[in-house]
Amino acid sequence: MTKQLRNTWLLAGVLASATLMAQPGYQPSPANLATRQQFQDNKYGLFVHWGLSSVMGDGEWVMQNKKIKIEDYRRYLRVFNPVDFDADRWVTMVKAAGMKYIVFITRHHDGFSNWDTQHSDWKITNTPYGKDVLKQLAAACQRHGIQLGLYYSTLDWYREDYPWRTGRTGQNSGRTGQGDYASYLQFMKNQLTELLTNYGPIMSIWFDGHWDQTNPEGSKDRTSRIDWKYEEIYSLIHRLQPACMIGNNHHLDPFSGEDFQMFERDLPGENKAGFSYSKPTNSMPLETCETMNNNWGYSVTDRNYKSVRQVIQWLAGAAGRNANLLLNVGPMPNGVIQPEFTDTLLAAGKWLQQYGASIYGTRGSGLPPQQWGVATRKGKTIYLHLLKQPEQDYLLLPYFNEQVASIKKMGTQQALRFSKVPEGLFVYHQYDGEQPDDVIEITLK
Repeated sequence: MTKQLRNTWLLAGVLASATLMAQPGYQPSPANLATRQQFQDNKYGLFVHWGLSSVMGDGEWVMQNKKIKIEDYRRYLRVFNPVDFDADRWVTMVKAAGMKYIVFITRHHDGFSNWDTQHSDWKITNTPYGKDVLKQLAAACQRHGIQLGLYYSTLDWYREDYPWRTGRTGQNSGRTGQGDYASYLQFMKNQLTELLTNYGPIMSIWFDGHWDQTNPEGSKDRTSRIDWKYEEIYSLIHRLQPACMIGNNHHLDPFSGEDFQMFERDLPGENKAGFSYSKPTNSMPLETCETMNNNWGYSVTDRNYKSVRQVIQWLAGAAGRNANLLLNVGPMPNGVIQPEFTDTLLAAGKWLQQYGASIYGTRGSGLPPQQWGVATRKGKTIYLHLLKQPEQDYLLLPYFNEQVASIKKMGTQQALRFSKVPEGLFVYHQYDGEQPDDVIEITLK
């Protein structure tokens, strides 16, 4: 560990500007590598879980959790009518919150499509609303300079051709057939072709559902019970839009053809939620996703809202681990993102107006998370994010071997005392517990 820490400070300066390398067997295009770099610079995005399931106000898994049969669930098609949906309102809020991209649910596990797909009648344009919300959102993102990623479920509780008999979920929806993966694969390819052809530049495809065909997370054997034929799916995506990144929430080490690694409800290197048994990779961008309350989709009874402090500390905690934060909201069935979410996001956005330089465009510093917080780096500047009270009235950066020009509290001209010794760099600072994330700025020579 000692030798590793000595080397990481020098290595971090190199990694901050290095081009991410590909996994063996997969060679991403120059446009894809450029998207990866931009993605890492962006650092912060909005996840949106929304669709027909929002009508029930009981989360996006309501069909599975309530064991609702397809014939009964389908009745909600004539109920979903998001008359107050305003794509520009969503996107301008995202921009004011300091977020740089949106990942939107195009199709969740209930199989409902949030766009005017030509390959299913189970879609939003067959509701009383009758409009293509994805088309509106894509246009608004382009108008306001926000990048758009698309979530797409490979799992389906609705279609007969999905191989549900070998799945962990969807056993109570009333299906009787055996499934036909060749048919289902072609359906997914057809839909992905629509999404990557008709809605402009797409930053990423965010897959979910692989785990339905494996043993639970943490099992010794996580082998899939079906051959998903990802090589066909991934090559289609990269052919249609070479710059588009692929991520897959399979809770395993990245597969060949993927462009970023994701962690569900955990910061990279942690496993409090029980999904993240794989280690963070150094070969591609990282992203952690988390919810603004306890549910991904709209839940009328869930009032466990995250505070502004929690949002900022999640964002800094992710950046210090060289990862993005994708923070989720579940809009109401009328299409409005509730004020308990937007007020908090906008307040966090004000913090970013002052301290954004310590987040945007940074990379991991090489210093592992400490008792007091994390560090980020951009070129010759290192930012120390104090997320909790240090054990002493100083911070020790062990085996720090670079030359320091100055150290100050970010946002002020207040110079801080420091001393360089063989053990590392000592920075003397009185923690301001009133701040959600006290930031110290180290300028190197």
